[in-house]
Amino acid sequence: MTITANKTAFVTGAASGIGLALTKALLARSCKVMMADIDAERLAAARTLVGEDNTAMVVCDVADAASVRAAAQATSDTFGNVHLLFNNAGVSLAGFPGQFDLSDWRWITDINLMGVAHGVETFLPLLTSHGEGAHIVNTASMAGHGTSPGMGPYHATKFAVVGYSEALRMELARAGVGVSCLCPTWVQSNIHNTSDNSPGAVNGRKFSTKSKAYQTVKALIENGMSADVYAELCMKAIEADRLHVFNDPEVRQSMIDRHVANLADFDACLADLRSIQDGEG
Repeated sequence: MTITANKTAFVTGAASGIGLALTKALLARSCKVMMADIDAERLAAARTLVGEDNTAMVVCDVADAASVRAAAQATSDTFGNVHLLFNNAGVSLAGFPGQFDLSDWRWITDINLMGVAHGVETFLPLLTSHGEGAHIVNTASMAGHGTSPGMGPYHATKFAVVGYSEALRMELARAGVGVSCLCPTWVQSNIHNTSDNSPGAVNGRKFSTKSKAYQTVKALIENGMSADVYAELCMKAIEADRLHVFNDPEVRQSMIDRHVANLADFDACLADLRSIQDGEG
């Protein structure tokens, strides 16, 4: 869809990082933006930064369906028709199998996956009610296309968002609703500190900020792509009706390698199947 003046957008995780950058990019196009975030203080500061013109804010916990419904109602009451939905809020969680509290698994799943589902299920009737075109943007990650050690729950949720977005794109095409999935690598944000709010961290199992792994990730994020640049890439993807929004040429080969490895397993399994069937025959 073409992002024109007076389109209304709902953006979660709008207090910082990609969410704040998306807000700025939308405002630069004269859109109206409902900024949503769970952190009321940071959200207010973000709105002060971007200005009150064409903006409103609502405190919203995406893990709570009732909170998302209340935010949707506030958006409609304030701006009328809603055209753009950005399910952007997300958290990270580091550690290894056998070390995670199940409460942390539920925490990251409720935010990273169910937060997206809550947004889609709540806003979809609003997006399709006016016939003016609409687009849904779900924030996943390159962690939804490839894996690395120590981030299993994060990978699980981001792979799920990628798959969900791909299904939505097929399902919503006839309704005139486009779908894009953000799949960045390192973009400047605060996501490396979000695990401080996990149940395990609250109960004393906080991930050490002195660890080599944390310091490595922190450096990669702080030296990553500007969130403002990535937001502009996202705007172009929406207007081009592009599904995946990638940003890092260095990981292109890893996607090819993963595809080749999957095909090797596929072909090997088919060869085994033929051997089994021939033996039975």
